[in-house]
Amino acid sequence: MDLVVRSPRMPQPGETLVGQTFAQVPGGKGGNQAVAAARLGARVSMIGRIGHDGNGAQLKQGLEDEGIDCTGVSTDEALPTGVALIIVDDASQNSIVIVAGSNGALTPALIAEREGRIADADVAVFQLETPSDTVLAAMQTARRHGRTVVLNPAPVTSPLPKGWLEATDFVIPNEIEAAALSGVKVDTPDAARRAACVLREQGARNVIITLGSQGVFVLGEHDATDGGTHYPARKVNAVDTTAAGDTFVGGFSATLASGRSVDEAVRFGLAAAALSVTRAGAQPSIPHLSEVTI
Repeated sequence: MDLVVRSPRMPQPGETLVGQTFAQVPGGKGGNQAVAAARLGARVSMIGRIGHDGNGAQLKQGLEDEGIDCTGVSTDEALPTGVALIIVDDASQNSIVIVAGSNGALTPALIAEREGRIADADVAVFQLETPSDTVLAAMQTARRHGRTVVLNPAPVTSPLPKGWLEATDFVIPNEIEAAALSGVKVDTPDAARRAACVLREQGARNVIITLGSQGVFVLGEHDATDGGTHYPARKVNAVDTTAAGDTFVGGFSATLASGRSVDEAVRFGLAAAALSVTRAGAQPSIPHLSEVTI
């Protein structure tokens, strides 16, 4: 559950600011990406864990209202539903702190019980808001069944352990995450290319680095190290960037699942993300298929 405060700017350490508004909005990277994929044309099944509380009930109901199959979502009787504390400033940038709660109790054993759902998927999408051993087990399950694996490595503060990137088909970090994974400061498309080359050397097949208002940079597994493609972002009046990356990942994955090319999937994901930043909130900002044109 996202607890969102609008503030003129980000507070300094020890500083108290007067906020402008507060909202409680369904979120979570996995939840956001599931909603995005569903609204943007895919048939979606969710695997996750919620607490036995009001937040959990609201999150699950929200997913089901989107037509998402939640039979893979289990309830933890001891831990609360995870929350994210989000500050959005007047420049429409955000800072986020998450508390895992029940997300931290999603185990490899629970993944094994739901192996059939992964086996039935065309594309399996993963994030790092659940335990790392669980994510790796799920990705390896997807690879074993020949599924396309998309990893959004967030949150992340250091390079991934050996073998992780080899388990993916597409790794999609933002600038900060790409820098943490590669050791390369990412602030331009050219810097993104250098970071993507490092990630490919570490075992990634295809690297897509989201660059906010600068668009995305894509380095495919067959591109030369001085190659890759920069896709500029659409120019829009940004209101709130929360869930823009999740919208891109969901739109990209839904397009891949429909059988279209990586190029089409990237362009569609960018178009959907551009629409999302013109609206406030996480899941409320995600557009529907009928709204997106490329």
